[in-house]
Amino acid sequence: MTGMIADFRRLPIAHRALHDVTDGRPENSRAAIRAALAAGYGIEIDLQLSRDGQAMVFHDYDLTRLTGTSGPIQQRDAAELGAIGLIGGDEGIPTLAEVLALVDGRVPMLIELKDQHGQMGVTDGRLEQAVAQELQGYDGPAALMSFNPNSVVELAARIPQVPRGLVTEHYPEAGWPLLKPEIRDHLRRIPDYDRAGASFVSHSIKDLTNPRIAELKAQGADIYCWTVRSRADEQEARKVADNITFEKYLAEIPS
Repeated sequence: MTGMIADFRRLPIAHRALHDVTDGRPENSRAAIRAALAAGYGIEIDLQLSRDGQAMVFHDYDLTRLTGTSGPIQQRDAAELGAIGLIGGDEGIPTLAEVLALVDGRVPMLIELKDQHGQMGVTDGRLEQAVAQELQGYDGPAALMSFNPNSVVELAARIPQVPRGLVTEHYPEAGWPLLKPEIRDHLRRIPDYDRAGASFVSHSIKDLTNPRIAELKAQGADIYCWTVRSRADEQEARKVADNITFEKYLAEIPS
């Protein structure tokens, strides 16, 4: 797989779009996406699956933190989810189709599919198929990624023309208490990069000195990192990373 297009390296990527609930812009909301577009940033979003098979732009498995409504997102249809307001904003949960129409190719989109089955195993393909269907007619710069390498393999089969990558980190037990130790050990070695046909990794800022990251970079992989929250951290991250995913401050856009 060839490397990413130039703007994926050049434009800092707003994590869950340019969100700030104090300004009416919840994470992964249309308002946050409009703000990122106005500022000229790339945009990172997360996807979960609705009960009726639609790709929803939403981070968590449960609705509570972001909406105040309890229950798993997978147990509600897309129309119902669209009517559930996001805390700190005045809009409901958007679909991927709505977000693609809003962005309309103006900036790069880094799209993360959340693992749907709990142990980073083989997927049932439903979310991947929903994403492939929406992206088939999209002409703008977009790339797909997931913590689950099996999801990225599935994307390679369903929509091979869209660049793919792995979201990676050092998988501390405290951060992943539900993952089996052997799964964490496997994933932290990033052994599935070639199997997934990946062209990049988006790696934790806390682990950028990992020798495996240097090895992948030497092999031609683009290296992005998450999540940068200050200019000082950005300066340090850019010693390794080709680009950053940021929040809680305004990253400078290179001229």
